[in-house]
Amino acid sequence: MAQAPLLQLSDISLTFGGAPVFDALSLVVQPGDRVALVGRNGSGKSTLMKVMADLVEPDRGSRVVPPGASVGYMEQDPDLSGFETLGDYATSALEPGEMYRVERAGEGLKFDPAKPVSTASGGERRRAALAKLMAEDPALMLLDEPTNHLDIEAIGWLEAELKATRRAFVLISHDRRFLTELTRASLWIDRGMVRRQDKGFADFESWRDKTWEDEDQARHKLDRKIKSEARWAVEGISARRKRNMGRVRALQDLRSERASMIRRQDAAAMELASGPKSGKKVIEATGLAKSFADKVILRDLSLKVQRGDRVAFVGPNGVGKTTVIRMLMGEIEPDRGEVALGTNLVSAVFDQTRAQLDPEMTLWESLTGDPEMRVSGKADQVLVRGQPKHVVGYLKEFLFDDRQARAPVRSLSGGEKARLLLAKIMARESNLLVLDEPTNDLDVETLDLLQDLLGDYDGTVLLISHDRDFLDRVATTTVAMEGQGRAVVYAGGWSDYQAQRRATAQDGPSVRKDKSTAKPVRVKPQKSKPVLSFTEKHRLDELPGLIDRLEGEINKLEDLLGDPNLFTREPVKFKKATEMLAERQQALSEAELEWLELDEKAGG
Repeated sequence: MAQAPLLQLSDISLTFGGAPVFDALSLVVQPGDRVALVGRNGSGKSTLMKVMADLVEPDRGSRVVPPGASVGYMEQDPDLSGFETLGDYATSALEPGEMYRVERAGEGLKFDPAKPVSTASGGERRRAALAKLMAEDPALMLLDEPTNHLDIEAIGWLEAELKATRRAFVLISHDRRFLTELTRASLWIDRGMVRRQDKGFADFESWRDKTWEDEDQARHKLDRKIKSEARWAVEGISARRKRNMGRVRALQDLRSERASMIRRQDAAAMELASGPKSGKKVIEATGLAKSFADKVILRDLSLKVQRGDRVAFVGPNGVGKTTVIRMLMGEIEPDRGEVALGTNLVSAVFDQTRAQLDPEMTLWESLTGDPEMRVSGKADQVLVRGQPKHVVGYLKEFLFDDRQARAPVRSLSGGEKARLLLAKIMARESNLLVLDEPTNDLDVETLDLLQDLLGDYDGTVLLISHDRDFLDRVATTTVAMEGQGRAVVYAGGWSDYQAQRRATAQDGPSVRKDKSTAKPVRVKPQKSKPVLSFTEKHRLDELPGLIDRLEGEINKLEDLLGDPNLFTREPVKFKKATEMLAERQQALSEAELEWLELDEKAGG
């Protein structure tokens, strides 16, 4: 006998005084469903989840949950008013004998139940809300961005818990790896419609692109038919007026159908402009150590960052990743060791606290009030990469509309605040980007665009992130901060770091990088003492990743320049691509020569 659905929405319509958020929406969640709820920032994902949780009442339609089925909801900004501690909130719906469930979840999620609500950060409140939901164990769990403010270890714990549960769940998350590992179906919100595919997030992007391709073809066919019918109407209607008025009405119907086709939202028109080229050496740190009272941040870190590197810092929350980056930037003095900064550095910083955004300012004021963006004598313009632009026009490039331009920053969602901060950063030229948790709240399409921009960026990137997929796509070097002051440098992104760490644990210190594969390979132990310095060893380890990246960039540029019409169509782009190709070919030659010299010195 088939089981009754856990949740059924039928003919849901909802507006907030303007265009409909949803119209005639219907969906069903079955027992055991593992669903990714995906869509652009602002498409209504959180609103739909609140309708599913019965926290927002639709204008029309019905919500049905069978008797005895429980639905639990973890929202992005939980209301903890009326509770003294995080533990009081997390255990509020449990029986006395079930308190251990919150303690278990608290250990995995790293939150302190005794923490007073009055002093708890937003991240701590969210972890308490997540622990509450996991402890209550409802038949259907609705989780809105559960990985935000979690470090990679806590994300791994949550992922394992959700894999093991038999409960149904619906997830909103920007973390591709998390969604790919956990989901078996996708709900896609697109222009007020909700489509379902009974395949997990791993197949979402191909499904989305095929849907858009089919729409484009249908639109193109309809446009051709309208054009043909319109020509007939102009040339032949007067001779056949009585017989063919039905065909005229059919043409009007075609035009109405074309007008009703919903236009897809454009992608953000983000662009990163490199400033003047920095020196080849960007940062060289030697023997860094730092402590605060009895907390050790670093014991001994040496790191050389070259122009074009993408260096990721990973580790648990509170381990000191931001502190280390600030030391490398010269903002904090180390207790011991030295930091030498390269020449001609122009930095831009994306901070995870969004401290550069004043919540009481409007979006307009946030941009025009920035000293680096202000255009003298022009209150409605901002300076964007050296050129004046109307402030609303620039905001539209980041998917903000006219009404939002005069709205306060505090009215924005988390993803919209991230986009506004990116707008401020990308308005100026730079050759050193510092990105502290840039992926929080961004939708998949914006993340894709950001990754592509970072891939084409000529400067250097220092990155903090807990998004494993983003790290794999962007990082060329990973600095793993493992606590107690231990920081280890690995070549590559998150998966490379994990593989090298496992190999080191199995094989001991006799692991080095192979140039052709950029993966750890076992070599015979050497009896003689190593002749490479620590910095040289690290450089030998990171060169294969750099070589692979340069070869990939050269291939992309050669493909671009292979277009015979590029010079005529876009001469500026052709010139820039030609210069970039020559620069990368020179850099590849130097990197290969440097690898050969170091490998020979190491006895390779």
